[in-house]
Amino acid sequence: MYAPRVFISMLGTLAVFAIATYFLTNSLATTLIETAICAVLLQVGYFIGVLYLVWKERKARDSSLSEDKASAPVGEDAKVTGIPASNLNRSEPFNP
Repeated sequence: MYAPRVFISMLGTLAVFAIATYFLTNSLATTLIETAICAVLLQVGYFIGVLYLVWKERKARDSSLSEDKASAPVGEDAKVTGIPASNLNRSEPFNP
């Protein structure tokens, strides 16, 4: 979701909604109130969409990490990071 595109699309949708609402109700006050409610609903939908994308990406990363750890031999993570496995549980800070 590219934010500027979503913002411009939202403004266009709100404009079309406001014009249609005004022609249906012939009331400026009702049009403004309903358009504001529509704007809030669009923002809630956008927020939920972003949360879903973040959740899906997190789930994909967690599954790929668990697959990598399951296929790697014991101690392989320590070789990759350069930290000996015996130093991972020390209470003092790591000083290379």
